[in-house]
Amino acid sequence: MIISKTPLRISLIGGGTDLKDFYKNNLGRVISTTIDKYIYVIIKERFDDLIVLHYTENEIVNEVNKIKHELIREALVKVGITKGIEIITLADIPSKGTGLGSSSTLTVGLLNALYTYKGIQVTQEKLARDACEIEIDILNKPIGKQDQYISAYGGLRKFTFLKNEKVDIKYFNLSSNERRILGSNLTLHFTNIIRDANSILEKQKTNIEVKNKELLFISDLVDDVELAIESKNYNEIGNVLKKNWGAKKLLTDNISNNVIDTMVDKAISNGATGCKIAGAGGGGFLLSYVPREKQDIYREAMKEYKELPFMIDPFGSRIIFNIRFDSNYI
Repeated sequence: MIISKTPLRISLIGGGTDLKDFYKNNLGRVISTTIDKYIYVIIKERFDDLIVLHYTENEIVNEVNKIKHELIREALVKVGITKGIEIITLADIPSKGTGLGSSSTLTVGLLNALYTYKGIQVTQEKLARDACEIEIDILNKPIGKQDQYISAYGGLRKFTFLKNEKVDIKYFNLSSNERRILGSNLTLHFTNIIRDANSILEKQKTNIEVKNKELLFISDLVDDVELAIESKNYNEIGNVLKKNWGAKKLLTDNISNNVIDTMVDKAISNGATGCKIAGAGGGGFLLSYVPREKQDIYREAMKEYKELPFMIDPFGSRIIFNIRFDSNYI
């Protein structure tokens, strides 16, 4: 039995510039961090040759190509497993449409567990690259590359996406106390809207040429967040989030709506210095930066929305249980 534990993420700045249609002509840059909310993948060998899956649905098939769950199907194909396996997926939060990178987190966690099941050691880079290939190249999802990379590597990182498909990675080596200070000033409140990120990203993707100016502005804001982190001037992050949200809303007309606008107005009026929707937009979680001295007033004002408490997780996908059965030892 193998169990992988892979963290979800929040993107602080730069979302949208990790789409290939942008970084093939410009410098794509994102700062993201993993959080202490996870997707678990449990893998067990079966005595028979069936493939048995347990997620929000149950599947029992005898061939990989009959699997309905496309991420599991393609991960099995990628690793080369064709029969006799049982897979269970579990998530700390609803695993779709929340803007915390759940699909890519699942793909990375699946690959990590499946490679381990086969006794193959792989790098974080390979996990991220393979996950990108499955989601972007094989399944043609209109998504970027930041989610796969942050789930594989973990921590607080800056990713630079180059036109030759290479990814430069910078790790912000914060102490545990610095992670606590920064993380405690960030909040997540649920909008009560589950949305289809693919439809939003598809529209954003088609708008990249006409919205290139806005995306360049968002990319430039990465420098401001990087400086704020390195100088430990974390409160500046809120100001940058506010600028980012203003630019992000211009990318497509479905990134915000009346519910989100109301939430943002209430958050800013009660102590938040900046907000953004986590992920593509349209719903999911509202990320706010709230200085500590404002948090009591802020939480009282936002109490009608469910908060997701979290802290920054310094690690990426990892194997937390590994007992492999090998008939060669019998």
